[in-house]
Amino acid sequence: MSIQNRYEFVYFFDVTNGNPNGDPDAGNMPRLDPESSKGLVTDVCLKRKIRNFVELASENQPGYEIYVKDKGVLNLQNKRAYEALGIESEAKKLPKDEAKARDITAWMCKNFFDIRTFGAVMTTEVNSGQVRGPVQLAFAQSIDPIVPLEISITRMAVTNEKDLEKERTMGRKYIVPYALYRVHGFISANLAAKTGFSDEDLAKLWQALQLMFEHDRSAARGEMAARKLIVFKHDTALGSLPAHKLFDAVKVERVGGESGTPASGFADYQIRVDSDGLNGVSVEELL
Repeated sequence: MSIQNRYEFVYFFDVTNGNPNGDPDAGNMPRLDPESSKGLVTDVCLKRKIRNFVELASENQPGYEIYVKDKGVLNLQNKRAYEALGIESEAKKLPKDEAKARDITAWMCKNFFDIRTFGAVMTTEVNSGQVRGPVQLAFAQSIDPIVPLEISITRMAVTNEKDLEKERTMGRKYIVPYALYRVHGFISANLAAKTGFSDEDLAKLWQALQLMFEHDRSAARGEMAARKLIVFKHDTALGSLPAHKLFDAVKVERVGGESGTPASGFADYQIRVDSDGLNGVSVEELL
C-alpha cells in the first residue's frame, strides 16, 4: 500500500575540506550562487547518493533495483518490462492497448526504487512510459557564503615515458574549508498512489538520508556528514499547511563567529524548530 500522508522535510549536511558538488563548466569548482556567494548542491547530486545507498543496502532485494545507475543501459532496462509481460515492443512507442501500456509502466515502478520514488522519463527507443515521482528535492544551499580554495597537488609518478625526466607532475583541486547546507524535500501521497511508493520505501529514504555520506567517501569530497533531518507529517494526503510555512518554522542561528561570513564548524550553528501553530502537522527529528 502506498503512503497515506503528505510529508515535507528539511535536511542539513555539511562538508569539511572537500568539494560537495563540482561544476564541470567551471573546472569542477564547488558550485555557488554568484550573487550571494553561498554554496549550492544540485538535487541530482543528492539523488545520486540516495540511489547508491539504496542499491548498496538493498542488493538483490526484489523491488529495490536502481534504474539510473553507473553503466546502466536504459533501453535494456525498459526492455525487461516487455519481456516479463510477454509484450512485443515497437520502436519509440508504447502498446496501443492502454491496459498493456499501463502494465509496462507499473512493472517498471514495481521493480525500480528510483522510478517509484523520483519518477522517470522512459520514452527512449524502447518506450516504457513516463512517471512523475512523489519525492522531490530542491537545490541545497549553504547557510553562509563559502570561500572555495584552490589547492596545488603533486604526483610522483608520470603518465607517459616522455615525461619521465620531469620526475613529478602537478595538479589542482578545489575544497570548501567548511559549509553547512540546507535542502528542502517534498513527498506527495497522491503521486505515491500512482507509483506505489510505500511506507517501506519511505523508511529506506529516511535511512539513506541519514547514512548515505558514510558510504560515499572520497578524497575529493573531504568529510561530509548528515547533521539534521526534520520531518513534517501531515494528518491527511492533501496536507494541512503550505510547505513554506513549515520550512519557515525551522530556524538556523549563528552562535559562533559573525553571521554572513564563512563558518568554521557545525558548532557555529544552532538549529531549532518552532512548532507552535502547526495544526494538523506533526514534527519529528530523525537526526
